Amino acid sequence: MSKEPETTNILVVGIGGQGVMTASEILSQAAISLGLDVKKTEVAGMAQRGGVVTSHVRFGTRVLSPVIAPGDADIIVGFEPAEALRWVTHLKPGGVAMVNVNRLVPPVVSLGLFDYPDDPIAEMRKAGIEVFDFDAGAIARELGDLRMVNTIMMGAIADRLPFPAETLKEIIVERFRAKKEELAELNAKAFEAGRQATASVGNTQKSTETAA
Repeated sequence: MSKEPETTNILVVGIGGQGVMTASEILSQAAISLGLDVKKTEVAGMAQRGGVVTSHVRFGTRVLSPVIAPGDADIIVGFEPAEALRWVTHLKPGGVAMVNVNRLVPPVVSLGLFDYPDDPIAEMRKAGIEVFDFDAGAIARELGDLRMVNTIMMGAIADRLPFPAETLKEIIVERFRAKKEELAELNAKAFEAGRQATASVGNTQKSTETAA
């Protein structure tokens, strides 16, 4: 049986309507543009909008399966903090979680089927996970368009990918340039804002560790 070459495994999680599937499509397009083999799969919860949504994205020289096994994810992209916490067992040692702190309680919680954790970010860190948490919603509001959360999340992980951040940025900008130049420019700003947000979090964490 042939062994699968090394791949990059990204798990994108959140609530329906947040742009999880769009994010996985953009990541896949960027990898494909570089000639990489890409496998992707999505699982939607009990409702497209409002239900939990998970997307597995895998790319490399040759990828045999679209599914990320527990303990194999390089990055979790958490559009919603409780969903990010729910999937941390899929992270490999040394993997990171890039998490939007905006809470969006899914129907399974409002129906009483599950309890929302008090502090998902703290629980991830307690489990030894390296977490980069930031308020993508607040950044989007500063930019004047809440639809920018998706692009902000892509910018947040751009410097963690095995290809230049500009590759991912160009895929996003071109996607919107066909619709309207102003949208392309706004998405370019949102992408860079996401990069800056996680860079700031990383610097803060390093300063805290040094002080300790």
